[in-house]
Amino acid sequence: MEPLFQTISNSGIGRKDSQISETVPPADEELLDVYSKAVVSASEKVIPSVVNISVRQSLNGRQAIHPRMPNQTFGSGSGFIFTPDGFILTNSHVVHHANQIEVMLADGRSLPADIIGDDPDTDLAVIRIHAPDLAHARLGDSQSIRVGQLVIAIGNPYGFQCTVTAGVVSALGRSLRSRSGRQIDSIIQTDAALNPGNSGGPLINSRGEVIGVNTAIIQGAQGLCFAIAVDTVKFVATGLIKDGKIRRGYIGVAGQSVFLHRRLVLFHNLLVNSGVLTIAIENNSPAQRAGLLEGDVIIGLDDYPVESIDDLHKLLTQHRIGLKSMLTIIRRSEKLVLEIVPEESKIRSDE
Repeated sequence: MEPLFQTISNSGIGRKDSQISETVPPADEELLDVYSKAVVSASEKVIPSVVNISVRQSLNGRQAIHPRMPNQTFGSGSGFIFTPDGFILTNSHVVHHANQIEVMLADGRSLPADIIGDDPDTDLAVIRIHAPDLAHARLGDSQSIRVGQLVIAIGNPYGFQCTVTAGVVSALGRSLRSRSGRQIDSIIQTDAALNPGNSGGPLINSRGEVIGVNTAIIQGAQGLCFAIAVDTVKFVATGLIKDGKIRRGYIGVAGQSVFLHRRLVLFHNLLVNSGVLTIAIENNSPAQRAGLLEGDVIIGLDDYPVESIDDLHKLLTQHRIGLKSMLTIIRRSEKLVLEIVPEESKIRSDE
């Protein structure tokens, strides 16, 4: 008797199950081997440089208000050694305000670490250990990253040391909001699985080069993970090692992005359709000394248009600190230009 259910294929309709069982084509087996070899080879190059970071942080008075509450908290994350003399990259949120940092190496050694520099605006930090025979990872190049290429994430999710996950680059040029409120640009989106504890670990390519620092996931989503691109990492790490911080300009305003009335845009022949509405101005700040008022809309800095608060942040680099700049604003319906001298931004201690 013929079976009631039959499979349909291009090469034969109605064949029995015993006749249609096929093995995986040799070509597919070879591809799987190539993929596996790429993941294994890249992982073996970088795993010795990946570290598990344990931190202890004292609670401030606002948090430890009850005598029975603990006066300190503990946390952990990942990082990786990127120089032979013990400099380690990780996320700012892993070590920010840490009183004590302990680093466990892949070979089992446990060492104290010091914070060299911390930049909450890009969620990056550099710490350092002192030990001989340190393996270190090689930093790659953001310009060579392509959507769809193989990537590998290494870290310590939930304390499981040196966990490897693999996936592809899902998208490039994403943006994330840091805990300080600034926008981080050039973010890599990947579907390589990340979990709590992966923060600060490396995202690498098939050659074993670090192309990003794993930093965030979207809770409840699957396959939506993000890493800070390595070109941003190089810039920030250099500044942190040199100065202990990243110098940025500051003018002392709180603002929000708003659209401009179409009549204003046409009347003043503006190059922008939106700007930054000034909501508050700090006392004795560059903005106050320049004569900026609440309700003014910032639309330009020097020769650059300003359409959003993120545009303003990007323009306030260290190169403008102490130098006179021209701030273009709309006050009610009038276009004005104010002279302003940005100062160096100061990171708040309660961030």
